[in-house]
Amino acid sequence: LLPWILFSLFRQVREKLKKQVVEMKEKFPGFRPGLAILQVGNRDDSNLYITMKLKAAAEIGISANHIKMPNTATEADVLKCIASLNGDPAVHGFIVQLPLDSDKPINTEKITNAVAPEKDVDGLSSINAGKLSRGDLGDCFIPCTPKGCMELIRQTGIQVAGKRAVVVGRSKIVGAPMHDLLLWNHATVTTCHSKTSTLAEEVGKADILVVAAGKAEMVKGEWIKPGAIVIDCGINHVPDSTKASGKRVVGDVAYSTAKEKASYITPVPGGVGPMTVAMLMQSTVESAQRFLEKFQPGKWNIQYNQLTLKVPVPSDIEISQSYVPKPIDQVAKEVGLLPDEVELYGQTKAKVHLSALKRLKDQPDGKYVVVTGITPTPLGEGKSTTTVGLVQALGAHLHQNVFACVRQPSQGPTFGIKGGAAGGGYCQVIPMEEFNLHLTGDIHAITAANNLVAAAIDARMFHELTQTDQALYNRLVPSVNGVRKFSDIQIRRLQKLGINKTDPTALTKEEVNSFVRLDIDPGTITWQRVVDTNDRFLRKITIGQSPTEKGFSRTAQFDITVSSEIMAVLALSDGLDDMKKRLGRMVVASSKRGEPVTTDDLGVTGALAVLMKDAVKPNLMQTLEGTPVFVHAGPFANIAHGNSSVLADKIALKLVGKDGFVVTEAGFGADIGMEKFFNIKCRYSGLRPHVVVLVATVRALKMHGGGPAVTAGVPLPKEYMEENLELLAKGCSNLNKQIQNARIFGVPVVVAVNAFKTDTKAELALVVQLAKEAGAFDAVECTHWAEGGKGAVALAQAVQRASQAPSNFRFLYNVELPVIDKIRLIAQQIYGASDIELLPEAQEKVALYTKQGFGNLPICMAKTHLSLSHDPEQKGAPTGFILPIRDIRASVGAGFLYPLVGTMSTMPGLPTRPCFYDIDLDTVSGEVNGLF
Repeated sequence: LLPWILFSLFRQVREKLKKQVVEMKEKFPGFRPGLAILQVGNRDDSNLYITMKLKAAAEIGISANHIKMPNTATEADVLKCIASLNGDPAVHGFIVQLPLDSDKPINTEKITNAVAPEKDVDGLSSINAGKLSRGDLGDCFIPCTPKGCMELIRQTGIQVAGKRAVVVGRSKIVGAPMHDLLLWNHATVTTCHSKTSTLAEEVGKADILVVAAGKAEMVKGEWIKPGAIVIDCGINHVPDSTKASGKRVVGDVAYSTAKEKASYITPVPGGVGPMTVAMLMQSTVESAQRFLEKFQPGKWNIQYNQLTLKVPVPSDIEISQSYVPKPIDQVAKEVGLLPDEVELYGQTKAKVHLSALKRLKDQPDGKYVVVTGITPTPLGEGKSTTTVGLVQALGAHLHQNVFACVRQPSQGPTFGIKGGAAGGGYCQVIPMEEFNLHLTGDIHAITAANNLVAAAIDARMFHELTQTDQALYNRLVPSVNGVRKFSDIQIRRLQKLGINKTDPTALTKEEVNSFVRLDIDPGTITWQRVVDTNDRFLRKITIGQSPTEKGFSRTAQFDITVSSEIMAVLALSDGLDDMKKRLGRMVVASSKRGEPVTTDDLGVTGALAVLMKDAVKPNLMQTLEGTPVFVHAGPFANIAHGNSSVLADKIALKLVGKDGFVVTEAGFGADIGMEKFFNIKCRYSGLRPHVVVLVATVRALKMHGGGPAVTAGVPLPKEYMEENLELLAKGCSNLNKQIQNARIFGVPVVVAVNAFKTDTKAELALVVQLAKEAGAFDAVECTHWAEGGKGAVALAQAVQRASQAPSNFRFLYNVELPVIDKIRLIAQQIYGASDIELLPEAQEKVALYTKQGFGNLPICMAKTHLSLSHDPEQKGAPTGFILPIRDIRASVGAGFLYPLVGTMSTMPGLPTRPCFYDIDLDTVSGEVNGLF
């Protein structure tokens, strides 16, 4: 084989592969075959081979990534890296450069077998070797050198079938697979090696001779059968004084004499080596083609669960426990997360690292859908159930990439009066007991962080009241081995005070006084301790009654954990750094001079970030039908914004891709949760919604039409059990108003009429009709509670259509407006009020917060969710009322002011018969029993 013939062959292979790559890119824009080369150590020969491979990949259009690990890498380090590359959907071909140049003992076979067989383009894993030995040539990767040898043999034009072939060498990389490859191409094959006693005789019988013995010029020219084809795979160095290096490269065959007898023979160097690289590229392109056949880019290959529906519908927990969730690492893989981006918490839940968002930053976002509702009854109208039903329909039935992003429930309501929040019927997040209880401990982290701040406030006041300036300074900036040094957080405090000094000995007495004394006014403390339990007897307490507190007591209270500002901070943060900054900006009180005192002033910011570093990662779970769910953050929907986390939404939007959907839920009715979703969450996240899904029920609309009161735990009055179109039509005034509320923001509205078994066809049809007349893009009857995703397919199709409709999203107000004007806009345009009235305390707070520089924050109205007005007894769509603002408070770290409309508690109490009466543990099976 003359060099020019070989060069022509290499060029043909390269051009063919380039053409195939171009075709892939044209068919799937943005797609490129990906090759990863993992090297351990820094061997010169390995570096040379890798450079050749990288160059060839670049010429063809393959995206090649060289991962270089130090020679100190352990076997565990290498295996971890392999696991990450195995899970990376952008890597289609993956080779480990051999030999492994490590100071540590590494089992090479274990390493090569760790490479996923479908990416093992070197063909060295036992699975690919086994398939080759069995003749499954179309379902395996063949080692590149034997594959290149076969291509060279074919180029001679010889018919391999029926020929006698001899392979000299039996290595796993060349000799053994070469034998198998020739055998399954129907040659009669003999394998020889260094111990073969009749080597010359066997070589002399070969029509096709492949030599890979690793011994210089081992095969002599006189042994070769005249006219034989000789493929020399050897690369050896022999002394040669005529060369500058003192050596020259030769093969395993004595070339000068062999070429006189062979009809074709490959030179060394320049023969098999380049062909091996070409075959590596070919296998990588083949792997990418297989990937495209199996996985359309942007389309998940996801396993959905089939529901077995029962009538009557069993209890929620019975349904939840009757389905076995997929392993959560499988769910993660299905949606395109890499192994090192997922932190498993058992088999059914996991945390997702924020590195996933960084990796996916250039990916287009999917469609963003928010589920809200009309003004509800105390029983709720099924927003969570509808959210889950919609994603099950979009995913399991319409085969769209779809993520649900929901809030984590508090254990207070779970054990109190409401029960769990995992959805209901055949639309649930599972396992529901995991979802409703500790999950991954985020709420416990918030409890710890919140109470650390509370402890720091009282401790600081105590120490300031009992020590001189110098004593405080000596303790705050202690001398360690004779050296005093400010911590980073203390430097920030000095800068805030306008003291540009870093030497602790350089401060004047006045500067020391300013530095050590926060001088907190106890009457202005807004920060309370929290616990994640409904406990009414903690609503007002006295702290500091121990003699050790020296009489410094004060009245305080406990709130429920999810009302903590730290929960709102978690929900609105867009990364770890942003969360840390928000945690440091939280205002806990004012000084006696009227200046805001922050957690950064207390010196606790870094500690809070440490406590919250895991909580910032979204939690991955799944629905009954196997669609993915992010469960992350659970802020109150009155004193906070009532939405799940920005981070969960952002990661999900990247994972679903431009044609996929992310469905999230806003707490309470559209006048509260949806308004805050738009004006607060979307303002901070920069995300723009495509569709609003407004959940309505016949039951709630009858209540708004003048029906009797609906009370939890009490049977529904007969008006709700019988058809009453007049009452229903009157109550649709609330539906009409909430549709208009959504349309104010310029987003299409799809009404989901959540059907109950007591609803008549005429009632459901009337709601659909009136919703469309009120301006809804569409209105659809849904039966997902009883039928799972199947019962929400029509809703899902309507959402798909609506997502294609023009959307002109806009905020309700400019944050630069005065505080009073922003409150008035919400009251008049969203609630229907004629005006607002600020009580004296609220007026004082407006002046205080404006003076302190917080007047440009968004507004988060804290009012009843049971009415559009401030009066929970006013149903329908009241107008003309004056909205009273009792007080205004600031969540500066989260980033909003929250006016208090009426009286409300941030610590719920337990009812006479709490939900925990029905909850029990089977100590044999370990299953949770009872109703959530």
